Amino acid sequence: MNLLLIRLIIFAVLFFAGLKLYRMYREWKLDREGPRQAGDAQANRMVRCRWCQVHLPEEDALRVRGDWFCSGDHRDKYLAERQEEEQETHHEQHNDKRGE
Repeated sequence: MNLLLIRLIIFAVLFFAGLKLYRMYREWKLDREGPRQAGDAQANRMVRCRWCQVHLPEEDALRVRGDWFCSGDHRDKYLAERQEEEQETHHEQHNDKRGE
């Protein structure tokens, strides 16, 4: 009878130790996944390319002067076009002043 009781106590101790380890592992795993999921939500924010209007994740986009671009090529095209427009506007203003 004593041997049976000792085995039962050992089994109970091992069972509760295993249960405690399982709960600790589960809590550790949830703690690890929590910040990663929050980071994924931020990474999933979508932005639109100023040049081609394609939507892409913010982490993959380039940002220049508050505008988003899907590639360096589109950024360069947009900035070159914008610079040309500014030069044309400057020349028109300069010519208007001469005509007065």
